[in-house]
Amino acid sequence: MTHAYLATQPAQALPPPAQTITLWHRLFGDAITAIATVATLALLAVALGKTINWGMLNAVWPDGDAAACRAASGACWAFLSEKLRQIMFGIYPPNEQWRPALTSVILLVLGAASLPPVCWGKRLLVAWAVGIVTVLLLMRGGVFGLAEVPTAAWGGLPVTLLLAVFALGAGFPLGILLALGRRAEMPVPRLLSIGVIEIIRGLPLVSLLFVASILLPLMLPDGMSIDGLLRAGAALTVFSAAYLAEVVRGGLQSLPRGQGEASRALGLSWWMMTRLVVLPQALRSVLAPLTNTAIVMIKNTSLVLIVGLFDLLSSGRAALSDPSWPTPYVETYCFIAAIYFVICFSLSRYSMWLEARYSRHRTH
Repeated sequence: MTHAYLATQPAQALPPPAQTITLWHRLFGDAITAIATVATLALLAVALGKTINWGMLNAVWPDGDAAACRAASGACWAFLSEKLRQIMFGIYPPNEQWRPALTSVILLVLGAASLPPVCWGKRLLVAWAVGIVTVLLLMRGGVFGLAEVPTAAWGGLPVTLLLAVFALGAGFPLGILLALGRRAEMPVPRLLSIGVIEIIRGLPLVSLLFVASILLPLMLPDGMSIDGLLRAGAALTVFSAAYLAEVVRGGLQSLPRGQGEASRALGLSWWMMTRLVVLPQALRSVLAPLTNTAIVMIKNTSLVLIVGLFDLLSSGRAALSDPSWPTPYVETYCFIAAIYFVICFSLSRYSMWLEARYSRHRTH
């Protein structure tokens, strides 16, 4: 007779194996690796030295002027100090530029408040609705004693943020509807959704902006017009909706069919099943591609330059056209790129945090 013994206490976790390959061995393990490492470090050192000389040692700081920038061999930070308001707010009237500044703060605060999952709900939707109406009235004026400013004079960071909010805020629910329509069993919504998605994804964004800004006004009846900023926002919204729809469709296809069958067995309607069971799981599974699409759409707002709107990039280019100053393209575009980088990198890190949070919840 054999006897079996069952352990009553779990065994202690073993320590991880010791690292056998050190960093020194990875960088200088053989002759070829060592040469590549030394060459890379040398190039980095040369690039760093030139960057320090250009950006700091030989630069003209904000207290300088145009003459000093022409004589200097380094960066012209004085130009950015002089033209900062024009870059950030475009050709908005200087005495009223507190309004676009406040608009930017409101949109950024609403965006930050939308990040924690605990804030998601009807109150957040109400806050966004009130915030959008507030910033539009603030930018447009004509009420509460504010001077009226046409959208043609809007520019800079507020326009970039407004276009991004419209493209993602309206494009996301529209993309969900298109994704659900593409998977519908009824032929009419399925074919319509497929047609819209494939046509929009088959066209470059520039062509959609031209259609919205040039061809659409020609097709309207006499005496009827649509604001140029609204037309560009609509083009960005439709474009983002088509790409977001494909991302959401991928999440829907990743779910097992048993999810829907179990929901129907519990007596849930199609709407309740989709809202409470299907969509939450589908969206969690595609957080990374959703974030990537959102980042791409934020950067795509710079294409409105082609149709004459003054977003952040357009305002920077307009500032460079001042003949009384040299043309510090590198400094201006680095400053604009830094703003885009902060926004997009923050969104990327938020997506990683959200994925890790949902992963911890699944393990528990």
